[in-house]
Formats: sequence, structure tokens, C-alpha cells
Amino acid sequence: MTRLPMLSVSGLAVLLLLGCASQPRELMPTPALYQSPGGVPLFDLPREARPKPALDLLYVTDRAPESEPESMLPYGQGRARRIAFGAAEVQIGPDLSWEELAEQSRLAQRTRPVQLELGAVRELGVFPEEPYRFEQLPSGQLVPDRAERARHAAARKELQAEVARRLAAAPKKDVLLYVHGFNETFATAAYTAADLCHFLGRESVCAFFTWPASSTGNVLISYTTTTESADYAVEHLKKTLRILGTTPGVERLQLLAHSRGTELMLKAVRELALEAIAAGREPAILYKIDHLVLLSPDIDVEIASQQVTGFLSDPDLVTVWPEARLPRILEGRLTIYASPEDRALLVSKILFRSRHRVGQLRPEDIPPKFQEYLDNIGRVDLISFEGKRTDLFGHSYFTSSPQVSSDLVQMLRYGKRLGEPGRQLRRTGPVTWEFPNGEEGPALADGARRDAPPDAITGPDWHGI
Repeated sequence: MTRLPMLSVSGLAVLLLLGCASQPRELMPTPALYQSPGGVPLFDLPREARPKPALDLLYVTDRAPESEPESMLPYGQGRARRIAFGAAEVQIGPDLSWEELAEQSRLAQRTRPVQLELGAVRELGVFPEEPYRFEQLPSGQLVPDRAERARHAAARKELQAEVARRLAAAPKKDVLLYVHGFNETFATAAYTAADLCHFLGRESVCAFFTWPASSTGNVLISYTTTTESADYAVEHLKKTLRILGTTPGVERLQLLAHSRGTELMLKAVRELALEAIAAGREPAILYKIDHLVLLSPDIDVEIASQQVTGFLSDPDLVTVWPEARLPRILEGRLTIYASPEDRALLVSKILFRSRHRVGQLRPEDIPPKFQEYLDNIGRVDLISFEGKRTDLFGHSYFTSSPQVSSDLVQMLRYGKRLGEPGRQLRRTGPVTWEFPNGEEGPALADGARRDAPPDAITGPDWHGI
């Protein structure tokens, strides 16, 4: 692979990489609902509308450019004092036509390899370096530097224009944003985003936010570094969500976060909500966040509980609303996937001396009174996966288990609620569900969207995060 020099195009740095030195990775297993024979069609497109096998993803990052000479990745593990964004191509092969890829994507046991490999990465824009400069007036008052604000506004406009360009070609006017966890590189984050985008039918604008999670060195030291890097990235993810959610034409944001990225996501969404509330705006309307999905959350259960119910425990915050009404944060649901078989979370549980990590919760770990409390809030689901471990540490089952990935697709692509055909999990409590061991949920026969929830799971709008 050859690294090309930096170019200047319209005042923006453009980084172009051809090929990639990262190791290819297999496409995730086919979700159960698509598996042949009798599965739901993954794609149903006329020949002229069929895309290329490769996926073109939008990325946003606060990783610093890679400085290691032997690495050919565009961004490394260092923290950048700015946000950059661009386009990342994930190639799918080797040598697969669209027809061959569509066929292999419906097989439980594939007849030929289907590999993901990072292709061209183009950096399209960069926000100013932080902290932004300011001016001091003769009165002593501080005001933002005009030139710095102009550069920020120009970068925001470029990012929103790129989203708008992608929206114009997308069947759904949604943005799907994935945030990764610990021990991930730019390439591996792109691969997971590509997995999800492909099996969600390539219908939305697919994007990933990648932050400087450590992926080398002593695992304990690396994990500690990653924990603080996640805190560092909160402001940048918050800005990203604000820009995406307020882009004209975006109808919904679908947010997914994995492992350590779940705490990063919760903090960013919470801070955004506080901004909106302080301005007297409804967060769900302003930012258009639909579903918020936490996958194998690496969060202490008591901290997560405080994040989820914080608004309810701060009456002074909401007194500005009519009759102290609680503002809505999400249009859809907060869905948590957990597994007691998740061995990767044992490290953080020991390091933080945590009683429970959310990603390891069983239904019986949530006291009945707190389940009832969450049920009264509404729109909160915890789904437990206790089936056979489908990856080495049982930490990536949302892509490695066809049963779990099928449930995720039913929710995000087809709008299915728990308890409906296709998501017939076993209910174990007011807000807890579990997969039937050894069983695959039935596929959605007609691919139709069914939005009305069954009576068993109706409840008030979700008003807390």
C-alpha cells in the first residue's frame, strides 16, 4: 500500500489512502431472519439500483493522524485536539460481484470467503484546533474569536453538506451512527460499522465515530488509558450528534454503542439533553434521536442507573417546563443487550471493583422495585443473551450471534417491538427479556413495518436518560 502526500483542496486537508495494511476480517454471520431458505430478502433492488459490493461510510474522529512509520492506517491511538471527518471505503471480497455477495449474505454456512478490508480513506474536513481562541474587549469581556468561529461554521457546513449528499441517495432519511469500545483501531471500527450497515439493508446513511481507544501494549495500562480517552471524547461526540441531528433532511438518528463506548455515548446524549432543556427545547424534537442501543455496556450498574434516571432526581432542573413536565430525550427506545457470559467485562469489574457491569446483568440482578420504576418511565428494555458463546470472549455477540443480530435488525430496520412476531423473546420482568436458549426467533415474513406495540409492553413516553 502507498501513502500519498497531503493535498490542499478548497482549504481542506485531504488524506487519500489506497488499500490498507490492516488485516482483513470476515463479514459477520448472517442474521437468522435472512437465512435461506425461507428468510426475509436482504436486498430487493432492481438491477439498475444495485450498489457496488464496497461500502462507503462516513466517519468522524478525534484520533490523531497515525505517526508510526510501519502503520498504514490513517489515524492512530493518540488524541487529537480537533474533530476530523471524511469517507472510508470498506471493500468486500475477494472478487465478489453484487449478485455473489447478496447470495453469500443469506447463507448460514457460506460457500466462499467474504472478507472486509479497508480501502480508500479521504479526510474531507477538519474543525479548528481546541481550545478555540477568544478576544478580550476593552471592557474586559471575553468574546469568541471571529475567525475561529468562521472556521468552525465552515467545517460544520461541510459536514452537513456531506450528510445531505448521502441522504439524497439513501432510501431512509436516517443516520446510523456506531461508536466502538476498547481495543479498536480505525479499521476495526469501520468493519463493525460496515457489518451493521450491510445487514440493515444499506438503507440509511451509515457512519461511525472513532475515538482514541488503545489497542496495543499491556492490557491493564491500555484499558486505563482508554477509560480516560473515552472521557476526552465526550465533547467531540456531543458536537457530532448535535451537528448530525440538526442537519436539514435528517429524520432520525439511530445510535449504537459497544462496550466502553456506551458510557461515552450516554454522557454525550445526556449533555446534549441538558443543553436543549436549558434552552427550553424538547431534546427528542431538536436532535431527532430515535433508538439508543447499548451493546455489552462496560458501565458500572450504579453509574448507569444514575445516568438513566438523573432527570427524575433533579426537580430543580425541570421546573422551567410547564407543570414541571419531563422533556422527552428519545423518540424510540433505550435498548440494552447484556450477557452474563461476557468474559471481557470481568477485567473492568475487577479493576473498578464494580458490583455489576451493565453488560453482564441477568434479569434477576435488577430488583423488582427498580424494574417497576423503569417500567413506569417507559421505553426501556434490557435483553439478556445467555446462549452459547459465539466469539472468544462473548463480548461481540451482537454481530457474532445470528440470533442477537436478527433481533437488532428487526428493531432498527423493521420497527418491531419486543413481543411482536420476529422479536418473540421470553419476558422475565417488567423491563427484562431473554432469548430462548437454542432457538432462533421467527423471521419477518413480509418485510413490512409494524409500529404498534402489543398491549403487554405499552407504557408512557420515555422521559429520562
